[in-house]
Amino acid sequence: MSSGDTVCSLNDKDLCLNPNLDITIDEGSPNTEQLLEVVDEGNELENGCSQLFGLDGSEHENGRDETTVVDSHNGESQGKKDYTQPVVGMEFETYDDAYNYYNSYAREIGFAIRVKSSWAKRNSKEKRGAVLCCNCEGFKTIKEANSHRKETRTGCLAMIRLRLVESNMWRVDEVKLEHNHSFDPERAQNSKSHKRTDSGTKRKVEPTLDVEVRTIKLYRPPTVDASGYGSSNSNEGGTSNNVKFSRSLKLKKGDAKLISNYFCHCQLTSPNFFYVMDLNDDGQLRNIFWIDSRSRSAFNYFGDVVAFDSTYLSNNYEIPLVAFVGVNHHGQSVLLGCGMLADETFETYIWLFRAWLTSMSGRPPQTIVTNQSKTVRSAIAEVFPRAHHRICLLQVMQSICGFMVQFQEYEALQMALTKVIYDPKTIDEFERDWDALIQHFGIRNHEKLQTLHEEREHWAPVYSKDTFFAGIYDYEKGESVVPYFKGHVHQQTSLKDFFEIYELVQQQKQKTEALDDLESQNSNRLLKTSCYYELQLSKLYTNAIFRKLQDEVVMMSSCFCVSQVQTNESIVTYMVKEDQGKDQGEEPVRDDRHFEVLYDKAVAEVRCICSCFNFKGYPCRHALYILNCNGVEEIPRQYILSRWRKDFKRLYVPHLNSDDVDITNPVQCFDHLYKRAMQVVEEGMISENHYIVSWQTFKESLNKIRRTSLNI
Repeated sequence: MSSGDTVCSLNDKDLCLNPNLDITIDEGSPNTEQLLEVVDEGNELENGCSQLFGLDGSEHENGRDETTVVDSHNGESQGKKDYTQPVVGMEFETYDDAYNYYNSYAREIGFAIRVKSSWAKRNSKEKRGAVLCCNCEGFKTIKEANSHRKETRTGCLAMIRLRLVESNMWRVDEVKLEHNHSFDPERAQNSKSHKRTDSGTKRKVEPTLDVEVRTIKLYRPPTVDASGYGSSNSNEGGTSNNVKFSRSLKLKKGDAKLISNYFCHCQLTSPNFFYVMDLNDDGQLRNIFWIDSRSRSAFNYFGDVVAFDSTYLSNNYEIPLVAFVGVNHHGQSVLLGCGMLADETFETYIWLFRAWLTSMSGRPPQTIVTNQSKTVRSAIAEVFPRAHHRICLLQVMQSICGFMVQFQEYEALQMALTKVIYDPKTIDEFERDWDALIQHFGIRNHEKLQTLHEEREHWAPVYSKDTFFAGIYDYEKGESVVPYFKGHVHQQTSLKDFFEIYELVQQQKQKTEALDDLESQNSNRLLKTSCYYELQLSKLYTNAIFRKLQDEVVMMSSCFCVSQVQTNESIVTYMVKEDQGKDQGEEPVRDDRHFEVLYDKAVAEVRCICSCFNFKGYPCRHALYILNCNGVEEIPRQYILSRWRKDFKRLYVPHLNSDDVDITNPVQCFDHLYKRAMQVVEEGMISENHYIVSWQTFKESLNKIRRTSLNI
């Protein structure tokens, strides 16, 4: 990059960029912090609030500057193919090509592979997805452990997950590279997977690395009139191929001005407030997105799991509202951004998700939960290819109840289906029980159930045991923290009323969080057991999360070990039986069940097949029981999450990617100094003492800077 180029990050000042700029965003790994570069050929940055995001599907006009973002993690262009190790986004023409690639990679490294699981379309042999894993994955069953064959499995987690995408390509959508064992190239060469590789299957092992490079154009749109309807020659309802880009928000007279005034007011009072608007070709307001300073900062602590709530897009609501929602340290919903959409097309969702990703400095969530929309699913795969996308199970259950009413045996079918969805501990159990159910009720050819089964990877709990949800849904109670504006936004709520409601709800949520923080810090917890785990957690976690974990500690008394299998020097598999009739004095809803728990003595790691830790964010009674049986006095540190701690100081201040600033670039310098100053301002408002210290520091710093200027 030449010295005359201008570099800046996409933040709240994006709305004041030059109108003739193209920005190319390349999403890196979840832990990669990116530098978004904008090249300006000497044009001055303009002030104004009318630069807007829009999708640019056409070729770039001559004379416009383009830049491709380079992943700052390795400093190399991401267009380069990498044959040494698999990465998310690789695509292959066939399943065999994908298998041969991973097999060749494994042979080069020194391990063998096998197919852990695969799935096909209902009533078809067409394969739709598969998991290829290291052949040291898992452990022997009890029966196998008693054989005289040498133990080779170590519970290795190395794997890749493949799925057939809409382009009919096989895409890698999950990768785990780390092995827990040493490599043995000689033994690997003699494995079944490497023996099956011959010259005929080696022809295509080169992946197409999908780096998900997409363009967002920042431009100055035509003038919007006060009513928000733009010019009268809209082609909406016509037959043009561009009809979908001419849709607009159904605004009442004065709504456009109301939106503009509200956003400008928010940005004046909170400089870290971020908003973007999307106009169609006729200057009509099509989509909007905004996020306040507190929500942008909250993402730093609670952005690992995000739900996309589109409840209000229904035609029954006057405002087409969507919201990004997370879970805070009290298990309460926290807002991470809002939008209003003119339609539910693929292009609209792409625009929205990229706008939200930009406001988060290019950091995607680990898990994103949505409704059953295939359009939303496609857009998420495009914008967040590395995130775990899951469909809200509560919505799935509601839709099932909706179409099952037509069946004569409605109640029996509903109970059986609920049992099939919630009870299985393994994928094989789920598939077996599902087949038995549809055969018993004679509904094998039911179209909606077939579609539901095809999407099972995205909603069935048994397929999501390796996905972290942070308790965003309580499947057992059928509750969710997602509807952030529930009880406040109604079908007839107007835009004017909504912005007042938005401010009120935000203030109420912040007040509730502050009061809960105070109560968690000062309250004395009543302990119910003599187990040290309970005392340990009472000192660390907020009240709401402690009470949930306290229940697990109490219910350790309902567990007892049936058997154990020594699999190698440190890892033991236990079968824990739980007397579920003891569950807090309630009537038993299921028979006593066995839970497989793996415990690694060397590193004090424990994993239960119920996956409570991933689903809810804290260990289950079965895992705690095994830890206690093995003499582990405290819950290991890896199971104490900072997102739940009451002593973890959370400052809702702007996030800073790094201190690596090009001091020759004035835009970078201004952006960096501004955000650092905002951190001092935010912390200075905590108390009077904080204010005095901050003000004194500002004065001293300003005096030093002025003395430096005099010495030049």
